[in-house]
Amino acid sequence: MSKTSTPGQIRRLTKAHKMSFAAVATIGAAALAATLVPAGTADAGTTVAAAPVAWTQAVEGVQAKTVQHLSAQSKLATDAAKLEAAVKAKAAAAAKAKADAEAAAKAKKDREAKAAASRSTVRKPIYANNLDGWIKESLAIMKAHKIPGTYNGLYKNIMRESSGNPRAINNWDINAKNGVPSKGLLQVIKPTFLAYHVPGTPLDQYHPVANIVAAANYAADRYGSIDNVNSAY
Repeated sequence: MSKTSTPGQIRRLTKAHKMSFAAVATIGAAALAATLVPAGTADAGTTVAAAPVAWTQAVEGVQAKTVQHLSAQSKLATDAAKLEAAVKAKAAAAAKAKADAEAAAKAKKDREAKAAASRSTVRKPIYANNLDGWIKESLAIMKAHKIPGTYNGLYKNIMRESSGNPRAINNWDINAKNGVPSKGLLQVIKPTFLAYHVPGTPLDQYHPVANIVAAANYAADRYGSIDNVNSAY
């Protein structure tokens, strides 16, 4: 039984194939014509011998051209693929370079911002744990809270009141008899300490810095400045 091809099974002929078939048909026709030439016009043996030779040469020529054409098409396809790969590689390299540049710029910006923040940050000074350090730290706090007073003004009153002893306490004067003895470097009673305590300092009457700034705050309110105090206050 013969096999019938469906439309989906028929392959479309390429231009090269069509050319090959056309050439073969032409050569076949020429060869056939040569065999039909009358005996009187040419030698019959020569005609019969020449036709197959011409046919073979023509077919070989068409085949060679077909191979050349297909080879050229293959080379074009290969060159196109190489060009496409090169374009993609160039685009990928450009995208990577852009990403690297953006990352580097961001890292630089972050470093500069961090450096600027570090420069603008006021580092808290470290004060010595002695009378000199307590007075200097108290002066910094007093300045922040706009409480007047100088190093000398604080020092002279401290030495008069407690001789520089932060644990000093008066247990014999009227305040002591009333149950509120004077305590600390500047001999402040508890009600005064609580009323003039400066925020940010410990709520401890014996704490040297807290005692100094509370006393200086009280003196500023009553005398204008701790510098104006030259006796018991």
